[in-house]
Amino acid sequence: MRVFANLDELAAARGEHLGFGDWHEITQDEIDLFADATGDHQWIHVDLEKAAAGPFGAPVAHGYLTLSLIPMLVRDVYTVQGLKMGVNYGLNKVRFPSPVTVGSRVRAGAELVGVTDTAQGRQAVVKVTVEIDGHPKPACVAETVVLLVA
Repeated sequence: MRVFANLDELAAARGEHLGFGDWHEITQDEIDLFADATGDHQWIHVDLEKAAAGPFGAPVAHGYLTLSLIPMLVRDVYTVQGLKMGVNYGLNKVRFPSPVTVGSRVRAGAELVGVTDTAQGRQAVVKVTVEIDGHPKPACVAETVVLLVA
């Protein structure tokens, strides 16, 4: 875990890789809950038999499920002390280069792209790469934007 004493210290780390989070196993229960929450019950996610015979050989996590795990996957990568709050502000770019099959382990790596001042606080742009254990291509690459208020 990389710990920054304040927002100025974070800003000074522009361009640096901040580290990696812990591995997290993707379960069928998570996939099913996400399908229920979003109404996306496509067979590649929830039909175990059909998905096993399909193009990926097993059910796959929704791309947006992988994306939604980023806050959890990054929480062990870095922290900024003394914040009143941090709010997801948006995304600049998202790609899903490789599917995540059920039972796979994923983790996030984070690179600080930049920090800019705003009227509300500072916006940090962090490039997050969600890796799949044992796979050469990542599951997700997303440029996240977080509003940080001290």
